[in-house]
Amino acid sequence: MYRGKEGQWAFYLHRIAGVTILLYLLLHATELTAPLFGAGFAKAVSAAFQTDSYQLLRLLTVGAIIYHALNGIRIMLMDFTSWGTRIQKAVWYVVLVVFIALYIPIISSTLPTILKMGGQ
Repeated sequence: MYRGKEGQWAFYLHRIAGVTILLYLLLHATELTAPLFGAGFAKAVSAAFQTDSYQLLRLLTVGAIIYHALNGIRIMLMDFTSWGTRIQKAVWYVVLVVFIALYIPIISSTLPTILKMGGQ
């Protein structure tokens, strides 16, 4: 199932997406608790989170969330059904197609706004 094939790539991407989501949650907690450390710190954190590079990272995090959720469904099919491991390769390709179908509209609607923001 692994050995550098689809299952291995699904595993790597799932882990990377999970770590990305965790890091975003830590940054989000920092943003929420920043006022506890003073107004100056809160303004600095808020200013950092308004940058175009941070907005691009948020866009990537949305992609990580979508992929992680879809691949999680694939993993549940493999774990809780008798036939899931036999079709895991095909299901991974379905996950990729659905991910692209969901993520492209998000990118196309969000990226122009981020790029305009960077030009200001």
